Amino acid sequence: MIPETSYDIIVVGAGPAGSTAALYAARNGASVLLIDKKQEVGNPIQCAGFLPDASEVGALLPAAELPETLKNYPDSCVLRKVSTQRIIPPSGNVKEFPVKGAVLDRRRYDQFLAEQAALAGAELMVKTKVRSIENTTIETSGAFGKHRIRAKAIIGADGPNSLVAKAKGLTWKPGSKETSVALEYQVRNVDIDPDALEMYFGKEFVPGGYAWIFPEGEDRANVGVGLRTGMAEKGVSARDYLHRFMREHPLAAPRLKNAVVMNVIAGILPVNGAPEKTATVDSLIVGDAAGHIIATNGGGIPPAMIAGKIAGETASEFIRGKGRLEAYDLRWRAQMGAALETSVQARQLMDGLMKSDTLMNAAFRIITPEQMKVMQCGKMPAPVRLGLQALNRKNKN
Repeated sequence: MIPETSYDIIVVGAGPAGSTAALYAARNGASVLLIDKKQEVGNPIQCAGFLPDASEVGALLPAAELPETLKNYPDSCVLRKVSTQRIIPPSGNVKEFPVKGAVLDRRRYDQFLAEQAALAGAELMVKTKVRSIENTTIETSGAFGKHRIRAKAIIGADGPNSLVAKAKGLTWKPGSKETSVALEYQVRNVDIDPDALEMYFGKEFVPGGYAWIFPEGEDRANVGVGLRTGMAEKGVSARDYLHRFMREHPLAAPRLKNAVVMNVIAGILPVNGAPEKTATVDSLIVGDAAGHIIATNGGGIPPAMIAGKIAGETASEFIRGKGRLEAYDLRWRAQMGAALETSVQARQLMDGLMKSDTLMNAAFRIITPEQMKVMQCGKMPAPVRLGLQALNRKNKN
């Protein structure tokens, strides 16, 4: 396609955040251009793709207005529905709790979201890279040639290393941004529980994070590790840790020993919350670009889509002269800011304990399965906070 020379809103990045923003902006009457650098929307995949049921998201974020595409989507986007989540500490003493949700085919789901935006009137340009941003004019190059395109507002949904954020000064303060590295394999021929998400902890296998087995079918799974490189052994890569987990973990390795790797997925996640500002007079950032991540588990799809809806609505109001873009910052924080900030605090409390399997086992002993579910949702029960603080003090002494 050949784009117009100007649009009301340009959205950079056609992941869940960007496509949701484009959908709601276009639905509210704005002319929208949605740009993605990938040749095919959703490919390559960049996350394990677990999406909690809307009822779970509503319990986590009761003030949030959920996009309809988070609540309703085609069965063809679902690889496996799950009913249980298991937490496995270094001791191997499993704790579990019920959870409703689905492991998604992220390629199909991302394409479904981009298609909904297009059906609402947004124009989509794939395999198109933004080369520069000057005020609200962008320069692009890619499959459809080179273009210089103007907008009245820009929405950056272009990931943790967002060009929009850098161009608009919406980045983290120096030294305050922390990232987690994720490496995962889609595997077949494995002996897994097809109804359960499993998360494994232990500094030997995954320092500063967790390993997981997410079912994608009866004998298919996404197996991965998410860790912070600053807490890793010197010279040991994420790939080394993933292979160690699959080959040596006493509970997981016997079930994964015959795994056939079909796909390799990698990515990075900001896990230290949002930057101080996520909006300017002419631009917004959303999703990973804005740190919209539940830091305790790396879950990013629901907060990204909630913020995407707010971004699209706020930008379209701005175009109609009914408000300022800076209102976006207040709106998304009112709907989910407290939960995301609490999840960062919970992660920080766990950081000190993750340096010792003994301390980690002690921490997991004092947390009930019900409290674990609450923590996975970005909340911190007072008894758990006090218990973890006491363990950290003991560790320092």
